Parts: sequence; C-alpha cells; structure tokens
Amino acid sequence: MSEEYKGGNTEIVSTNFIDEFVKEDIGPGGRTEGMQVHTRFPPEPNGYLHIGHAKAIYVDFGTAERFGGICNLRMDDTNPTKEDVEYVKAIKEDLHWLGYDWGDRFYYGSDFFEEMYQGAVELIEKGLAYVCELSQEQMREMRGDLTTPARSPYRDRPKEESLELFKRMRAGEFEDGRMTLRAKIDLASGNFNMRDPVIYRINHTSHHRTGDKWCIYPMYDYAHPFEDAMEHITHSLCTVEFEAHRPFYNWVVENVTLPSKPRQIEFAPLGINNTVLSKRKLRVLVEKGYVDGWDDPRMPTICGLRRRGYTPRAIRNFSERNGVSKAASTVEYAFLEYCLREDLNMTARRVMAVLHPVKLVITNYPVDKSETFTVENNPNRPEDGSREITFSRELWIEAEDFLSEPVPKYKRLYPDGPECRLKGAYIVKCTGFTADGDGNITEITAEYDPDSRGGDPADGRKVKGATLHWVDAGTAVDAEVRIYDNLFTVDNPEEGDFLDYLNPDSLEVLTGCKAEASLSGAKPGESYQFMRQGYFCADSKDNKPGRLVFNRSVKLKDGFKPGK
Repeated sequence: MSEEYKGGNTEIVSTNFIDEFVKEDIGPGGRTEGMQVHTRFPPEPNGYLHIGHAKAIYVDFGTAERFGGICNLRMDDTNPTKEDVEYVKAIKEDLHWLGYDWGDRFYYGSDFFEEMYQGAVELIEKGLAYVCELSQEQMREMRGDLTTPARSPYRDRPKEESLELFKRMRAGEFEDGRMTLRAKIDLASGNFNMRDPVIYRINHTSHHRTGDKWCIYPMYDYAHPFEDAMEHITHSLCTVEFEAHRPFYNWVVENVTLPSKPRQIEFAPLGINNTVLSKRKLRVLVEKGYVDGWDDPRMPTICGLRRRGYTPRAIRNFSERNGVSKAASTVEYAFLEYCLREDLNMTARRVMAVLHPVKLVITNYPVDKSETFTVENNPNRPEDGSREITFSRELWIEAEDFLSEPVPKYKRLYPDGPECRLKGAYIVKCTGFTADGDGNITEITAEYDPDSRGGDPADGRKVKGATLHWVDAGTAVDAEVRIYDNLFTVDNPEEGDFLDYLNPDSLEVLTGCKAEASLSGAKPGESYQFMRQGYFCADSKDNKPGRLVFNRSVKLKDGFKPGK
C-alpha cells in the first residue's frame, strides 16, 4: 500500500506504472506541477456495473486518493439509443455501496452538448472538419487499406457550406444517416482512427435528459477529450482499447479551444474466467430470461454480487491485488471467491443449518428435557459475543452424515460405528435407523454420553468419529437455500456463442432446510457461516419475516492459493 499523498516532501510509493506517470507530471517542471491530481470515472448509463468495472473504479478513484486528489463521476450519455435513468441510479448506488464518493463532482456528458457543438463549429471554421454525405457503407468502401488512402469526395467542401449544413443538421432538416461531420486529419494515416473520423452523426432519438432538443450527437472519441477538458481532468485513465484512439484524443485537445489539457493513460482491463463482461451479452441474459434480472446472484454485476453476499471489502481487495499493467490477463474467478472467503472468515457470524435434514433421535435423552448451550458467534471477533442454542431429544442432522452401510474411512454415523461429537453439545453413538419402502432414511437413532457435555468425555477417551453440526428439531426454523455455481460451463464463454455454454445446473434450490432459531430474524443482506457448509447471506429480495431465503455466497474452502 502506498502512503497518502499530502504534498511537500511526502514520498509516494508507486503501486503501478500509472503512478509513475502521475509523479512525473506533478513533479518539478512537470506537465501539471502545482495542480491537484484530478481523475474521473465515466461509465455509459446503458447497463449495470460489473466486476470488470470494479478495476476501472479502483484505478480512477484509487489513483486520485493516493495523490490526495479528487475523482469525478460522469455519465457518458452521448448515445441516447440505449441509455436510461434506471442505469444512472444503479451506477450511483453501486459506487456508494463499494465505498466511493465524488462529492458534488457529478456530471453528464450531455452537460457539455452546447460546448461540443461550438467546438465542432470552431473546427469547421479552422478548416479542420467538414460535412460528409457518404453513407456508412460508402465510407467503409472508401476507407482504404495500409497501402491505399481513404477517400471522400466532400473533403474539400468549402467551410461556409459545411457550416451551413451543420447548422441545418442541428435544426433537424435531414434524416438519420444522411450526413455526418468528419474531422479533417489524414486520409493516409496508418492509424485508421485518424482517417478523418466521424465526430457528429444525425440521430432523431429522444435523450433521457435533453429530450428532443438535439438530433445530432457527438461520437465518443470526440466527446471523451472534450468532457475531460471541460471538467479540468489532469489524468484520463482508460483501458487499452483506447490506446489507438489517443492520437485523436490529443488532436481534439490541441485543436479546440478548451479550458485544460488532460493526459490519457491506458491500462489493461480485467479479464475473468467462467463469465462474460460484455454489457450487450449481459443484457441478453436478462431480457431473454436466462437469469432473474441484473441482480441475479449468478451475474457478474456489482448488484448481483452484492445480492449473492459479496462485500465491498472483498471486491476492493480483489481489484487492488490484481494490480495495474498494460498486459492483458485473465484472472481466475476462484481468486474473487478467495477474497470473499478471506473477508467473511473474519466478519461472518457462525451458525448451524442443515440443508438436507434427516431426524436424529437420542433414545436415552429424557423426552421432556431441553437445555441450552452458549456458543461464540465468531472466534475471530470476541467482541461479537455469544448466543444460546437449544438441545433436546430430537435433532436434525445432514443426510450425508449417516450411512446405513459404511464405506472405508467413513467416520460419521452408522450402526455400531464410532462415537461422534455433536458440535458444542454431546458425544453420540449410532444405534440404528428406519427407512421407507424406497430405502430412504427417515430416522436415525443414537445414544448420548451424559458426561460429555461440551463435547469432551469425562474419562478422557479419544473420540474417533467426526464432529457434526445439528439443529434442535423443537426450535428449528424452516429455510430455503439457493446453491449457486458458475453460470457457464467453460472458462472462456466468449469463444463461440456464449449461450451454448450456459450451465443448466448453475442454480439448485433447496427447500425444507432447517436452521437454528437465531436465524429467524436474519435481515436481508446479512452474512453467516453455516458451519461445515460455507458462507451464506439472507437474500435481499425474497427473504422476509416468515420466509427465510439464503444464498450461498461461497464454499467454505477450496484449493485456490494466491499466486498459484
């Protein structure tokens, strides 16, 4: 971790190459010497944030934080076709949940529509832009190749004519696709992004903020540097797909009269296996009903991860530990799970719940007796205190903790098998069982050692069997438990049709589960460790008084090791 930058002689311990660029810029004689580091996070409000955005959020907000700077939140709403206020609200909510704040520095790209238009007029007047009447198809045909320049018969159109046509475009006189405004740069450039790129197109679509005021909209490559400069951004941090667009970014900054000159720096986006991070593909999953909305716990969206039980700390740790570089890489989803497990191990309360219950009757325990045991809530947090659980003659245990005919090395319950501990209670030994006509176990009988309260025999003998979790049948509460797995069956569902790789077993719903009585008041979003089962959270939508619904957030453990 680096020190917080406070100016003066405080030394920043760089965590990545971006920090080195920033240090160079703010240092003596640097490009932004004496200026406060100013970044921005500019999502397009056409979908929900996902785990891939978490890295960009960490880079944008984290870089500003390390240097004592500030970070804006900007909605890049220059394409009205798929943008919606629903997404604006969701993005702000997700960012606040992750622990980031932008104060009063909240902007929309559309805040600068008039300035962008005037900037385009300036380019036309300087002879650096012209109105082109080529269709998209014609433009592609005339794009040229590495040895052939692009062409446009409208490139030498008089600027007075282009100014008049551009005004008429704004006035709505032309249909969609009839004309575009193109920058006049270099039709022979080896960088095709510089071959007179389109900077304005006609689009008669109502905008979520400006309504029908505009029927021409700026292209992102033009709007991006414009917005950064208007907000006085010092460092515009982008993913590497924008590296080839940087020359045009700089061209706009140099050729339009703007209040500041930002610097674009690119880094590699996050790749993660067993999922897709394309908002277009995620939208298909939602709109076609393959998942239960954007916040389905199988989705890689921030709201989906939150509903599944992920914590802000786990996601931020994941983003930080992945580092920042230019080289693209794919991270194992198991590492994200590792970060969550690590966090919940320290914070989640330990409870007992039986997912596949079968009755255990302790035949030598008094029928009318019930007693309580005091158990700690979290061994890692003594300040979380303890709670009482009840114990009686009839209990629920996991079906897998009993076999009528044992297999080698099986150390749980079976007739005349080893003694086993009931977690925090007594030692028991199986004496028999009953089954229905189909061979399903309906009840297990056992005897307990009255002198083993707390789990340790009075005579000090060694207990050879396993320690089992249990729930008192007399006070247990019913619960529904949802077990989630990867949404896709392959590491890289982006190869081919991603819908072909949907996992039909990505969700298993268990009804009739039995949980200890303390869970009756579980509040939506609260996380717990179900002993021997994993980490679970109360569902934020369906869990309510009288209906307990838990989502498995992550298994209790697996073989993943950081750096493996």
